[in-house]
Amino acid sequence: MAVEGGMKCVKYILFGFNFISLLCGLALIVVGVVVQVSMHKTFRIMDVDASAGPIILIVVGLLTFFVSFFGCCGAWKENHCMVATFSFFLSVVVAAEIAAIVLGYMYRDKVKNIIESNLSDMVVNYKVGSAELRETLDKFQETWKCCGVQNSSDWRNYGSDGNTVPDSCCVEVKPGCGNGTMTDATKVHQEGCRDVMVTFLKRDAHWVIIAAIIVAVLQILGIVFACLLMRGIRGGYEVM
Repeated sequence: MAVEGGMKCVKYILFGFNFISLLCGLALIVVGVVVQVSMHKTFRIMDVDASAGPIILIVVGLLTFFVSFFGCCGAWKENHCMVATFSFFLSVVVAAEIAAIVLGYMYRDKVKNIIESNLSDMVVNYKVGSAELRETLDKFQETWKCCGVQNSSDWRNYGSDGNTVPDSCCVEVKPGCGNGTMTDATKVHQEGCRDVMVTFLKRDAHWVIIAAIIVAVLQILGIVFACLLMRGIRGGYEVM
């Protein structure tokens, strides 16, 4: 029996929703990969908790992508079994997203400690460590316009005079610019890299959480539409 209006609209809304969700899944994968790579490229992170958030984002993104693709097919073919399976797995994805948000909230304060610990190790081992370590920290300080962990004084053991910092701490980076200028705010950045990085991550985390909540709400609506479509199919409707 042909269905006019309502169920036909539900079919196309569900298909459109799944297409948007598919794109959202790709976005979550990209965000998770970028965060994971940037963290491990910047820091020698040994705490597995630091990777929990990005990994969950990647996994949720992959699930969202494949579930949404499955949902698109189910809606278009009007297959009750496929739509039901889509609805079940989408519920699992929503639960995983909620878990990711909760986990991110639980470890929000631990981020500061992880950053401080890794930066401290890099500062301590700067002179005796590898060229790669020095290059990484120099690039970090120069890019983020910061110096040391908490402030430029963290480099007091760097030079024999106790007043020298790496050239990457300088406002205008050039050879020898850090000699004897540790506390000179006109020549050396005084703000520590820990606070700069924490501020940046918290600002981005705010938008990531908002985006995750919006996606979760849309997915819940998708479950509702899937249930409506299943009801129509089970009732013997032929959706055009």
